[in-house]
Amino acid sequence: MRHHFYRHLATATAVSLVVLASPAVMAQEVRQEPVADFTLANGLEVVVIPDHRAPVVTHMLWYKVGGSDEEPGKSGIAHFFEHLMFKGTKNAKPGEFSRRVAEIGGQENAFTSNDYTAYYQQVSPDVLPDMMRFEADRMRNLILTDEVIGPERDVILEERNSRVDSDPGGILAEEIDATLYQNHPYGTPVIGWKHEIAQLNRKDAIDFYDRYYAPNNAVLVVAGDVDAETVKKLAEDTYAKVPRGPDLPPRIRPTEPEQNTARTVTLKDPRVGVPSFQKNWLVPSYTSAVREKLDGEPEALDLLSEILGGGIRSRLHQELVVKRGIASSAGAYYQGTALDDTDITFYGSPRGAASLAEVEAAIDSEIAKLIESGVTQEELDRARNRFLRSLIFARDSQSGMARIYGSTLTTGGSIRDIDEWPDRIRKVTTDDIRAVAKKYLSPDRAVTGYLLPAGGNAG
Repeated sequence: MRHHFYRHLATATAVSLVVLASPAVMAQEVRQEPVADFTLANGLEVVVIPDHRAPVVTHMLWYKVGGSDEEPGKSGIAHFFEHLMFKGTKNAKPGEFSRRVAEIGGQENAFTSNDYTAYYQQVSPDVLPDMMRFEADRMRNLILTDEVIGPERDVILEERNSRVDSDPGGILAEEIDATLYQNHPYGTPVIGWKHEIAQLNRKDAIDFYDRYYAPNNAVLVVAGDVDAETVKKLAEDTYAKVPRGPDLPPRIRPTEPEQNTARTVTLKDPRVGVPSFQKNWLVPSYTSAVREKLDGEPEALDLLSEILGGGIRSRLHQELVVKRGIASSAGAYYQGTALDDTDITFYGSPRGAASLAEVEAAIDSEIAKLIESGVTQEELDRARNRFLRSLIFARDSQSGMARIYGSTLTTGGSIRDIDEWPDRIRKVTTDDIRAVAKKYLSPDRAVTGYLLPAGGNAG
């Protein structure tokens, strides 16, 4: 089964999938060798991240297109096309690429988000030329017939049934997004609305392929036991032979109107055992903050999220789970890696005799307390140190490094942004934390989602 990143994740355990929440969990100070960055004549940007600790290489091709780039009425086509990329080409039979990866004991996968689609293989360095040849081939040579399109569309519909329609948390997450984003396409699920998936056809697929799948709309990231010169030569022998595609216009999407109402989304379902809630606010991402000249706000939001709900040392966990014992979980996360304005989310579930209303009131109280009194310098320093320590841990994940660079470069960021992120985090002050909390976390603009058992209530 292919793995896909969805914008909203309803549980705390799922937050681990959104490791791209900060655009830079990697920096110069923790690299073994400098990262190389160059562009081929056909427009393909190539990033090489040397890491010689193990004879393994991660080869990832990122396209600057996701669910939020789809035409109205064609929701799900980006994710649908991700599946179609595993079909046959003019030069490779269906399944041949995957069989080659399996034969040498490698791993492969792909994922689609609102802002990008990525394909990757993790293999030994000696077969990297094969991976690049296969990936370059399917960039332009897919065979898309009705015999291919129809069955795969049915696969997508079944995937939606199992991942969303059969999961109350998935249903609620879609409805929360559709409520939070009143005008922006982030309100449309990446997997697509069911009735629109059912209408996708061969023409839709070919039009999408011809428009977006081209070297000048892609970023190649190669991390592992390689060097820049070798990767450049291999890229020239494979990707450079793919013709440049049409120049695409800037990715300018509809923006959100001013939001002045508190909204509530409630789902009651007999499959729900433990009630839960989440509260969401619209906030700038790292990329949209640059456009909107909101310097420093994403860094402050990252640390605000860490202080209030980033883990077992956070205020919410310590107060609700450890001290008062009223919550089985309580936390927060900020999804900073996005092309446009994103969201910050707070969540919780009750424990024992406590009610969901008690948990929600306690979280609201902690948010209000921070807005009123701010945070201490010691508290900020501890949160900041946790973030900066993550720079060291990031080195241990080769594919994680590749994802950090790919997600940043496909959502308007740069390698310089990644390099400078630690210094920007170091500049955040206690006043900055309080300011973004006061500016964005107004209860009058929140979207609150309740997931309840049948017959239950939020009180």
